[in-house]
Amino acid sequence: MATFSQHAADGATQSPCTEHTNFQTTDLHGFGALNDAKPSMLGVAQNCVNAIFKIICINKVNNRTAMNDLRTDGSDHLEIRQLRLLEQLFVTRSVSRAAEALGQSQPTVSIGLGKLRKQLGDPLFVRTAQGMLPTPRTESLIATTREVLAAVQQLSRKEPAFEPATAERRFAIFMTDASHITLLPQLLTHVRAAAPGVALQASLIDANLSQVLQNGDADLAIGFLPWLDAGFYQQTLYAQDWICLANATHPRLASDRPSQWNLATYQNEAHIHISSGTGYQLLDDALASRRIKRQIQLDLPGFLGLAAILSASDLIATLPRHIGETLARAAGLRVLPCPFDIPAFTVKQYWHARYHQDPACRWLRGICADLFMKTDRSPR
Repeated sequence: MATFSQHAADGATQSPCTEHTNFQTTDLHGFGALNDAKPSMLGVAQNCVNAIFKIICINKVNNRTAMNDLRTDGSDHLEIRQLRLLEQLFVTRSVSRAAEALGQSQPTVSIGLGKLRKQLGDPLFVRTAQGMLPTPRTESLIATTREVLAAVQQLSRKEPAFEPATAERRFAIFMTDASHITLLPQLLTHVRAAAPGVALQASLIDANLSQVLQNGDADLAIGFLPWLDAGFYQQTLYAQDWICLANATHPRLASDRPSQWNLATYQNEAHIHISSGTGYQLLDDALASRRIKRQIQLDLPGFLGLAAILSASDLIATLPRHIGETLARAAGLRVLPCPFDIPAFTVKQYWHARYHQDPACRWLRGICADLFMKTDRSPR
């Protein structure tokens, strides 16, 4: 079945996408190509300008005459270029100097002033020995005109770059408890060194993940999350396969006799079942499809305490390689190959399309890509 994939400049895809694709080429490491997959903002900006224009008129102009002067509906609405002309004439008191400031010819400015006079029903400026002096109507409009022009200038500015060294903000990252052990320490160390004013909030993945990413309560999610589809970007960080862990001195699994470890032994031993993580359905499905039965001696909701329990017992745990090897190194546990095939999966980072161009979020995603994509954790 054909799938739709929207590619971004940072090497991510907007879901749904083909699961086998690993987007390793990314500009998340820098901040290039900020205009990828971005629709024209001209119409949006004009709508924003019109909205601000109307709000300022309502809030700042308190008499009916002035409201009529700045009407923004129908064919009589004022355009931004007309407001710039009005403001320059007010400042320079001269058609020729206003034309020079606006980069236009004097006849063009004169024609523009004539249209403004007709549109607003007022001379606006009167020629005197002291120059073009504004009428009372112009003086009543100039403050509002300048506020509108300032708002337009603000809308036109580029969003400032994120400066990690001086930034003060909190990032909310949703991940599994395995990632709290394997990824979070390294991420926190890097963030504290690069951005001392930045704090991290780590939360467990739950059924509300899609909504919190969309509304901005979460900045990023890391894991195996195939249900995040429309409206989300994703980028592969690393691949995962499965291993087994056991006590290094397991009485029936001598290290000098690896042939003792096989599927029959696996089924004869007692096991710990871990219900945490987003890939465990793959394990359960593999066991069911092969009609492999395990003797479950202990159910755990997560990885907390797993290493200590394995070190003090003869139980076996089946788990993804990254968390398994991390626990094995920390507790001196024995790593065993899984004696049957379990589908591998990819750990990715996910974010909502609303925040795809946000400088701070791009910085965080770049950090995760730098830290976790460069380490080879391919299935072995």
